[in-house]
Amino acid sequence: MYKQKRILAIIPARGGSKGIPKKNIIDLLGKPLLYYSVKSAKESKYIDKVIISTDDEEIAEVGKQLGADVPFLRPEEISGDKAKSIDAFIHAIKELEKLEEKYDYILLLQNTSPLRQSWHIDEAIEKLIESNERSLVSVSEVTEHPCIMRTLNEKNETNNLMNMSGDMRRQDFPPIYLVNGAIYIQKNDEYLNLDTNLNGGKLAYVMAREYSVDIDEYLDLDIATHYLKKMKDERI
Repeated sequence: MYKQKRILAIIPARGGSKGIPKKNIIDLLGKPLLYYSVKSAKESKYIDKVIISTDDEEIAEVGKQLGADVPFLRPEEISGDKAKSIDAFIHAIKELEKLEEKYDYILLLQNTSPLRQSWHIDEAIEKLIESNERSLVSVSEVTEHPCIMRTLNEKNETNNLMNMSGDMRRQDFPPIYLVNGAIYIQKNDEYLNLDTNLNGGKLAYVMAREYSVDIDEYLDLDIATHYLKKMKDERI
């Protein structure tokens, strides 16, 4: 709880994953991937409850062993490849309301962001609740600037993504930020519905790139392992 506001964290972790089979519980430095998101959420000073939204019995059992709540399984129709995060988000809120549990702010913590720390979560919560905004999304500065990116037309000719000279020195490029998937927060009010765009969070919480690895392919696991070892050595 923060400023008398009850706060719920939802960690979505469906069973199907084409890129990395069983990705949500794959081993990462001796722990299932799910461990890292549950740990950061449970270590938050402000989160009142942590739940796993999953359609998979095995993931549900791992989540319970890690200390998260799994009060229901996600239905099949919002668990496939085409399902959107907002579907699981709204479903979880409605299911908890049936249990007479009401929260003022809802966080969605993607399980594929294992480097997110509890202090990131707490800073983001403080930033949103202290503001006049309804939503927040975590971002990190891009490494590959869109100023030097191109699309190709049917004649194989290049087109700039940005109306800006690619001859600029890299240090002169204006900073561009990417939604990194680590933290989404929404105020739970009458405006929150299935049309809500979680990536369109108004307020930004900036995270350093080393905390912003998103596990999508096996190379990402290697990168995450590198940073986790470094954090462990530095006791971050």
